[in-house]
Amino acid sequence: MHFKKLSQYLLTLSRPAKRGLAVGFDTVLCVVAVWLSFNLRQGFWAGWSPAHNTVLLVCLAMALPLFTVQGFYRAIFRYAGLPALMTVLKASAILSVVLVLVFAVVSVPGVPRAIGVLLPLLLMVMVMLSRLVVRYWLGGMYQSAALRLSLPRVLIYGAGSAGRQLAAALKTSPEVVVVGYLDDDERLHGHVLDGHKIFNPEALVAVTKRLHVTQVYLAIPSATRARRNEVLELVRAAQVQVRTLPGLLDLAEGRVQVSDLKELDIEDLLGRDPVPPNPLMLAKNITGKVVMVTGAGGSIGSELCRQIAWAQPATLLLVELTEFALYAIEHELQNTILDDSASDVRLVPLLANVRDAARMDQILRAWRPDTVYHAAAYKHVPLVEHNPAEGIKNNVLGTLTTARLAAVHGVRDFVLISTDKAVRPTNVMGGSKRLAEMVLQALATAGTDRMGASVSTKFSMVRFGNVLGSSGSVVPLFREQIKNGGPITLTHEDVTRYFMTISEAASLVLIAGGLSSSRGPHEGDLFVLDMGKPIRIRDLAERMIRAAGHTVKSADQPNGDIEIAVVGLRPGEKLHEELLIEAGMLTTPHTKILRAQERGLSTLEMASALQELRTAVAVGDAKAARNVVATYVEGYGGSVEAVLLRG
Repeated sequence: MHFKKLSQYLLTLSRPAKRGLAVGFDTVLCVVAVWLSFNLRQGFWAGWSPAHNTVLLVCLAMALPLFTVQGFYRAIFRYAGLPALMTVLKASAILSVVLVLVFAVVSVPGVPRAIGVLLPLLLMVMVMLSRLVVRYWLGGMYQSAALRLSLPRVLIYGAGSAGRQLAAALKTSPEVVVVGYLDDDERLHGHVLDGHKIFNPEALVAVTKRLHVTQVYLAIPSATRARRNEVLELVRAAQVQVRTLPGLLDLAEGRVQVSDLKELDIEDLLGRDPVPPNPLMLAKNITGKVVMVTGAGGSIGSELCRQIAWAQPATLLLVELTEFALYAIEHELQNTILDDSASDVRLVPLLANVRDAARMDQILRAWRPDTVYHAAAYKHVPLVEHNPAEGIKNNVLGTLTTARLAAVHGVRDFVLISTDKAVRPTNVMGGSKRLAEMVLQALATAGTDRMGASVSTKFSMVRFGNVLGSSGSVVPLFREQIKNGGPITLTHEDVTRYFMTISEAASLVLIAGGLSSSRGPHEGDLFVLDMGKPIRIRDLAERMIRAAGHTVKSADQPNGDIEIAVVGLRPGEKLHEELLIEAGMLTTPHTKILRAQERGLSTLEMASALQELRTAVAVGDAKAARNVVATYVEGYGGSVEAVLLRG
């Protein structure tokens, strides 16, 4: 340890100090070379004599100026290579000639002539060896020190067990350098933990400047979301990147790498604690049953499958149109959930289009599921706006086909995944999802479906807003734009959206299905998830920029890093989303799930609307399909003009 500290100290010396140290070291080598040359000539170890002084003075008077003239002390010793060694040989050769002339040819009383040959040879060997030692000793140390200076310098927020485990895991990391801790406990401020000082978070800005900190790792897993949000406000002022701690189990088992430290969870930026799932409610329609999920490879569908698999159904049917998406979710479930838990859940991957009545009939007839979660839908607003007939065909007629066949084959519970864009929609996607809701409302109230199905199935719908990290969410887009240096594209300065994590939304969907099945005859429950307050998207973008360690470029701050560019609302996009068409909601046994009371269409009206839709989409008449949506969906505010597609 002392040897390492000495090396680091030598590397920090100024250039003149290093040259002075080299001259002093060569002086010592001259003394040793003189003493050894006399002993080798005499054949025994003798003490220092006046003759030694004479030779040493001549050696110093000749060697040190010669080394200086040859540029020996201008070389960086830790990089000494062949050119430097050739300089040593050249200087030693000149020194040899001079010393041979002085001691062997001219002769000095009391000094053996052989000293003129032995001394320059010994001095040459010793100087060369000393430079090689310095090269391999300090050279490696210097490169290591330089590398460490170039690495991200990290403060760990949290000096508890999680923070200490993280610091230990990163101690030998070649990717970051831990320089200290931050902790809220005033009793710890100023103390040293595992060689790292614990700082007051209030002094974070000053500490980051003094220690050149570039990243802060949050190691406060037990903190509430509100507390984490307060911490983020402190960190943002320091303009450093924020990352979050992996799971404590991974830490305990030594599986943590720097790459495992995640970008800041976007839930932290929203500052809302997710609702923990209720295992009893989750299991009601799942455990021991045959469960089917349509759209199983999508963002919501795949998360539904994960949580359903944990709840131990007898069979899980994965229905998906896209081959790769189906492969990915089936492979993930088999390898990360079912194998780890030694589960006997049977996974059945099924390629199918929910609009294909023959294929869906085949699946439902063969497997007789107890519960169906219908997540298959086209959800990307601009794409559906440009392909209205296909969007309506998939979202409305696909739902009708699946729901009718579910009723025919005795499915006990059918749950539709809906969206807040179905409320007074301004786009085809939202309008089609509202029509899908009304299809289920009509089936639920019919008793005997006018379209030929005897209805004993309990139909319900779950309506919620944006889910974080889904394929259509702004969050992945913003992260990619920040990674590329900006700009972040914002549709409007004041646009707001509701947000919820995928896992929370999926668990509440499963719970809502259980709440519906626990009731008697009903008219098709429409559940609305409590998503808290809507988030202003510009505020979200600014938080993400600061959490990544950047500054927002604006008119007030022209030297900022990332610009936010307002590009205008997309076709069919609303400035603010809503969750209800009509005021007033009923409570349920779950605090985050409410029951809406909204009027649907009668069975006759629904049959008429569906017939008009079938006629329009059969010939690809986008304008006629939009007219149907505008006619039957309350509050529809979108254009009925068709978007003409070329090619």
